[in-house]
Amino acid sequence: MIRFVLWRTGAAAVLLVVLSALVFVLQQISPGDPARAYVGGNASPAAVAAAHHRLGLDRPWPQRYVRYLWHALHGDLGISLRTHRPVTTDLGQFLPATAELVLFSFVLALLLALLFALSGALRWPGTGLYRGVLLLAGTAPAFLLGLGGIVLFYGHLHWLPEAGRGVDTSSPTGFVLLDSLLHGDTGAFTDGLRHLLLPGLALAVAPAISIGRILRAGLERTFGADYVRTARSKGIREVQVLWRHVVRNSLDATLSMAGLQLGFMFAGVVIVENVFTWPGIGYYLAQSIPQSDFPAIAGVTLLLGGVYIVVNAVVDVLQAVADPRLTV
Repeated sequence: MIRFVLWRTGAAAVLLVVLSALVFVLQQISPGDPARAYVGGNASPAAVAAAHHRLGLDRPWPQRYVRYLWHALHGDLGISLRTHRPVTTDLGQFLPATAELVLFSFVLALLLALLFALSGALRWPGTGLYRGVLLLAGTAPAFLLGLGGIVLFYGHLHWLPEAGRGVDTSSPTGFVLLDSLLHGDTGAFTDGLRHLLLPGLALAVAPAISIGRILRAGLERTFGADYVRTARSKGIREVQVLWRHVVRNSLDATLSMAGLQLGFMFAGVVIVENVFTWPGIGYYLAQSIPQSDFPAIAGVTLLLGGVYIVVNAVVDVLQAVADPRLTV
């Protein structure tokens, strides 16, 4: 097991280095002049040349990449050309909102997927409508679900807010639900939850279907296994058979799919945040692209790509823990 963990950690580290190289190359070949974007379009040629030297853009590519990688390893992703602040500072400000939205959406997706899988595998009566609605909603992209949710739940029913987080986010952690619980503020918790529901649903529906289908297939396959029939013949209650024998032995492929979907959520959050004006890194990225803010764009890309790589490495380790045969 230790050997497998070390091998998987090393592979993730190599992928992160490759990702940083790709981001650096794309940053160098992108149109536009970062130095001119930094000093402004009306700056003099002397000011642009000075900015080139200050930003290290007058050095050879290999030297600039080594310098870029060294600084990235130490948490320095450069200075934003738009905000004129360190990119890591900007990411630290916007990341909690994104993390809260993605984690909430992931938990919601797992609950929807579990209900989808169990209701289908156990043939629960009256749940066909739920599965049909979920499948229909999964055919629409996340931004369209978000817009439809705004029209229905805000425009017509007036049940949920249409945008933003709704509360002051200058708290120590930046997580609205967590901070409100720690301070015992039920009003802020309820308001934060109401603002999370629409973007969370828009982000969770498609992953819920993907995870639910894999889990349902695993459940149906495991229900026919000999050890399940043996457990039932011993008089073990059906609920215990389900959770101890069926669900646990159906999680291998489900864990892999869940890890993939969590990584995809961090990519899809860029669009959802712009639909709901959610103050996260997706909204930060959308503001940086029109200004050709290359350090900010590269920083967000590295962060999202790094999260995807790390999540899948953790999922592989969890799969090995659930089924040690994978390490052989």
